[in-house]
This record gives sequence, structure tokens and C-alpha cells, in this order.
Amino acid sequence: MGIGTGIAIYLTLWWTTLFAVLPLGNRTYAEEGIEVKDGGDPGAPVNPNLKKKFITTTWVSAIAWGVVWATIRFGLIDLPPLPNGS
Repeated sequence: MGIGTGIAIYLTLWWTTLFAVLPLGNRTYAEEGIEVKDGGDPGAPVNPNLKKKFITTTWVSAIAWGVVWATIRFGLIDLPPLPNGS
């Protein structure tokens, strides 16, 4: 696996993981009993904790990338050849 392929796989895993992590642990205004004014959405999160979720996304996707790398590097499953970046 070339460097470009590795980066592309990592970024794909990162974005996929982000969308899986975003809804975890959110409390909405409606769940908190806070009245929303001026056209706000009662289903919006009170505190989305984005920094914590980005950090979680980064390490989870790094672990997943490591599994993908090991699978490709050691031929654990039979895959078609990937571009090597050269």
C-alpha cells in the first residue's frame, strides 16, 4: 500500500467514524427541559462536545486503519492489488 492509498483509506475511515461518534452522549434542549426561543430546534444538542468527539474519532479511526493495514500487509484476506503510489 502506497502513502497516498494509506492516507485515502485513513481519511475515509475518519469521516465514517465521525458520523458514527457524533450522536453519542448528546442531550437535546427538549430532554434537558430548556425552552428554545427565536426559532431554535428543540432537538439540537445543548453541548455537542465536538473537540472530545474529534479526538475520539481520531484514535478510533487510527485503530481501524491499523487493522486494515495489517490485513493488507500480511495478506490475511485475499484482496486485488492496490496502487502502490509509485
